[in-house]
Amino acid sequence: MLETVPPASIPAELIAELRALLPPAALLTEPEALRPYECDALSNKRRTPEVVCLPETLEQIRAILRACHLRGVPVVARGAGTGLSGGALPVAGGVLLSLARFTRIQELDPVNRTARLEPGVRNLVVSQAAAPHGLYYAPDPSSQIACTIGGNVAENAGGVHCLKYGLTVHNVLGLKILTMEGDLLEIGGQALDGPGYDLLALFTGSEGLLGVIVEITVRLLPRPEDVTVLLAAFPTLAAAAATVSRILAGGIVPAGLELMDQLAVQASEDYVQAGYPRDAAAVLLCELDGCSAELEDETARLEDLLRAGGASSIQRARSPEERQRLWAGRKAAFPAAGRLAPDYYCMDGTIPRHRLAEVLEQIGRWSREYGLRVANVFHAGDGNLHPLILYDAARPGELERAEAFGARILELCVAAGGTITGEHGVGVEKLDAMCSQFGQAELAQFHRIKEAFDPGGLLNPGKAVPTLHRCAEWGAMHVHGGRLPFPELERF
Repeated sequence: MLETVPPASIPAELIAELRALLPPAALLTEPEALRPYECDALSNKRRTPEVVCLPETLEQIRAILRACHLRGVPVVARGAGTGLSGGALPVAGGVLLSLARFTRIQELDPVNRTARLEPGVRNLVVSQAAAPHGLYYAPDPSSQIACTIGGNVAENAGGVHCLKYGLTVHNVLGLKILTMEGDLLEIGGQALDGPGYDLLALFTGSEGLLGVIVEITVRLLPRPEDVTVLLAAFPTLAAAAATVSRILAGGIVPAGLELMDQLAVQASEDYVQAGYPRDAAAVLLCELDGCSAELEDETARLEDLLRAGGASSIQRARSPEERQRLWAGRKAAFPAAGRLAPDYYCMDGTIPRHRLAEVLEQIGRWSREYGLRVANVFHAGDGNLHPLILYDAARPGELERAEAFGARILELCVAAGGTITGEHGVGVEKLDAMCSQFGQAELAQFHRIKEAFDPGGLLNPGKAVPTLHRCAEWGAMHVHGGRLPFPELERF
């Protein structure tokens, strides 16, 4: 929904100082120039910033932070704006700090298999630069053509290959970070481990609350010798979900293991004509990689497991072009869903794999209750759900119903033993859901960590960690007699 509270005014002397620090084109204050920065990919939350800074050097970032710190003005760091939780939403009376111009690959070391990157480098560009050396960067979010490495670190992004190769946190070796006071912190480095506490893990996924990421060192992996991709069609969504656990219990860890339901399959097929079976209730997309000698045997075992799980048909890619075609359907699932309704609300929660079938069945029941269709697309191997709730914001009440439905799904994930986010972060979207996931003592500890790095609370305030007061109010409204208001969650 649109933000209706006018932003607090930024001090005129700060605007004057920013004009002295930056070239004219690097400071945006005109309404039309500010409009593109009013939201990230969570477009139902909007607020027009009062000023946007587009620095080009580390010293300019440092000077901006110090000037804002001196005057107690909040700062929100922004990458490409592809985030789906409102993490880059401007704050009232604050400065939006865009890192879009930091697009240089500082160093690519094929011997040590590392790359040092500025935060504005796009995810896909890293693998393209590493390709001549037979290397690539493993985390590959669906938005990898546009999303930036800095944003990936801030949100701990995943992707279709995170089952085997890990999330961003498992592929980052070092960070350089500017604090709100403008001090430069260097965490980690070229080695696999560093002294002291694991602050890399703390900063990865910190959503801009602790510091501004200005350089990232990532691990590069050798391209696998061989790759094969299978697409299996199933007569029921439950059979496809159950087969996910069957595959992993069988000792096979695919590089990617994705599930799409019939609505998502049909939308993707209409959009890119990838050859998906339109009559399937669900499809599993499985990628195996490794040395050719072992891959043939593993592929045969995977096919047996798929058939044992009830697969009605199996396609196997026999060439790089066929692999690309099969993956094209999955990669296009989100934009394809945009053709099904004027708007959709992309959820992000994670559950234990063995509970996939029952959670999806419950989502289906709620879909009928709310009168809103859902296209399910998710990283099945690690239980990371992405239900796409279809709605029309122009119809009175539909946005509110979609948001209520989404909140219910997140509470379902918690009840099933999972979490409220897998890779999209909390931002402003899931503040209330954090209240269902964590208790007051845990949230208080999160606030202490924030205070240790940002005592003034000026970096991306109001995001990721709700106030204790907010959660107390949430509890009073949603929890009755120690139970959530949805009886169907009790069995989880």
